[in-house]
Amino acid sequence: MPERVHERGPGQGEGAEQGPERPRGLRAFGLAEVYNRSMMPTLQPGDQLVVRYGSAVRPGDVVVLRHPFRQDLLIVKRAVRRRDGGWWVQGDNPSVENDSREFGAVPDELVIARAWVRLRPPRGVQRSVAGVASWAVSAVRPVRAVRSLSRRLRAR
Repeated sequence: MPERVHERGPGQGEGAEQGPERPRGLRAFGLAEVYNRSMMPTLQPGDQLVVRYGSAVRPGDVVVLRHPFRQDLLIVKRAVRRRDGGWWVQGDNPSVENDSREFGAVPDELVIARAWVRLRPPRGVQRSVAGVASWAVSAVRPVRAVRSLSRRLRAR
């Protein structure tokens, strides 16, 4: 199944991410829904992302970008490093290769937003106060940049 993300908010039908003009103020933020397992365990299918359009990207950031070969397809990846020609992006799930290992560096103009917050919908019906509290604590999390893979491996 190809990876995709559904974008809601500025840019859908408005051309907000096209050209040098970027949305400002509240229009600079939008929602994206994750449909694929390529960013697991960080993101799961069904997660919603609050994204900021035109935000500066740094290595380790989770970004929404247009697929280089199918620009009507939006995907979510981690910006790993700068390369000649753009960003090298990869998913957090090593078994899914729909990333720069397949299509190379992504030009800057195809990177349209940076993820700020993950919103995780409830899985199933929560019948207890403890279940609701557990979901509420884990439902809203900032999407933090992974600065170093070695630091990430040491933490496990």
